[in-house]
Formats: sequence, structure tokens, C-alpha cells
Amino acid sequence: MYKQILVAVDGSETSARALAAAIKMARDSDARLQPLFVVDVPLMSYDVPGYDPSYVRDALADEGRQVLADAAALMAVAGVKGAPRMLETELLEGEDVAHGIQRAAQELDADLVVMGTHGRRGVRRLVLGSVAEHFLHIAACPVLLVSAHCAAPSANPAHAADALVKDPS
Repeated sequence: MYKQILVAVDGSETSARALAAAIKMARDSDARLQPLFVVDVPLMSYDVPGYDPSYVRDALADEGRQVLADAAALMAVAGVKGAPRMLETELLEGEDVAHGIQRAAQELDADLVVMGTHGRRGVRRLVLGSVAEHFLHIAACPVLLVSAHCAAPSANPAHAADALVKDPS
């Protein structure tokens, strides 16, 4: 069914749910999986006089390396092939996280992009925005959104993916 699956991860519980669902789908369809962490240094950090934004970038990159190492470990336990990737948004191009995910999906030639969503509504959605919603508007391939409100991941990494995908029966 799917050959190349990209899953956006950021270290949150919601992205852990998306990763678990992506691992299950990749395992079930013998697809390659690419967990993606996008480093996006806030533009405002470049505007503060005397402040070096490389500290923010380095901290985000360190977090990304840990998130991707954890994803690779879960993939190995599940027997899923693929390689994690870290991508940095291109500030000069005005690229945001959603466009970074789109660029990575195109470079991978992804059949499917999996990502978590918090499912915010009303004022909270307006104020906080949504990378998932923005990505849906620009996606060039199918997208699976995994809700923050689905079942919690299993404590056992080998079964984490199974715990998150609801059985439709």
C-alpha cells in the first residue's frame, strides 16, 4: 500500500502517538519510515540586540537529535526500515515548519505524511495556530492526522504502535 511514509516528530506526547501509528502502518505495509524533526528558530530571536540565535538553534538541534534517536530505537524494536532526518527551516526563504515538512515529503517522495494534532478549537486554535492545519492546505500527498485524544502509548515500545491505532470493529 505505502512505500515511503514520513512522520513529523517534535518530542510531544501527540507526536509520540503519531510516531506509533506511523510505525504500525510502516510495519504492516513493509514501507520505509522517515521520522522528521524540523528545527525552526523563531525569527524574533534574530531581532534582539546582542543575542546570539545560535544558542536557540543548538538547543533545538540537540532536542531533535534525542527525539530522532528515540524514534530510531522504536523503529528498530518494531523491525521498521528507514532513517530519521533533521531539517532546518530556511529563514531567508520564509519557510515555516509546515513548508519544511512539505519539502521533506517531496524529497522523500512520500506516499503518506503522518502527524499529530492537538485538536484545538475556537480561540485557542486562532491564538496558537496549527502546523497540522497549515500543512493540510499545502500537502501534495495523503495526510494522516493522529489526535492527541486517542489512547495513550504502551509502556512497552514493542507494543506502543499497536496501542495507538484504534480497531474499527
